[in-house]
Amino acid sequence: MSRPRRFDIDAVAFDLDGTLVDTVGELAQALGATLAHDGLAPLDVDVVRDLIGKGIPVLLDRAYVRARGRGLSPAELEAIVPRYHAHYDAAIGRSATPFAGAAAMLADLRARGFALAVVTNKATRFVAANLDHAGLGSAFDAIVGGDDARAKKPDPAPMHLAAERLGVAPARMLVVGDSANDVASARAAGAPVVAVPWGYREGAGVQELGADAIVDSFDALGPMLDGPARRAPTR
Repeated sequence: MSRPRRFDIDAVAFDLDGTLVDTVGELAQALGATLAHDGLAPLDVDVVRDLIGKGIPVLLDRAYVRARGRGLSPAELEAIVPRYHAHYDAAIGRSATPFAGAAAMLADLRARGFALAVVTNKATRFVAANLDHAGLGSAFDAIVGGDDARAKKPDPAPMHLAAERLGVAPARMLVVGDSANDVASARAAGAPVVAVPWGYREGAGVQELGADAIVDSFDALGPMLDGPARRAPTR
């Protein structure tokens, strides 16, 4: 599936939900509990999967459109976001699992000297818990959550912040993600970007994302990367 491509880089920044960890089950659980508070039926997991992509306020608004036919007013959103967060606190770790090969791939990249980051629109308070429950918490040198930069993806700000925290130029940081937000944010920051075909794409096909390459497994990612451990030493 992947186009032949190599990347000479110093760091890799990964999206979280839908890229490293399959979190749709716990997102759907928290969303269902939030809807139930207003007497609304839960949404099917497959429906929730296509609503994910632009942060919790957008997810909630989209969910209420599907559940009751209209979105949320600013006042409703202000009241419902904390309620959703409380339900998500209770759901974290119950069903989320890393995608196949994620842990081995991250260990390999660390051993080869790449700096690693997570860049996500998810509220920062939940990121470490998600990573820890998935067994990936010790893999990263930097985490950029949805509250850390001045704007969320698709804005370039989260990628710029990740590159700064890793001590690399954005052009030397490969972005790996599953959505149009990831690709657009990387492009705007001047970073190369690879897409994975699993995950949450708001209903779009992976070929439509416009990434520099597509990998069909995490096993295929490492061999595409030239970096700190592959360069010939200078004398």
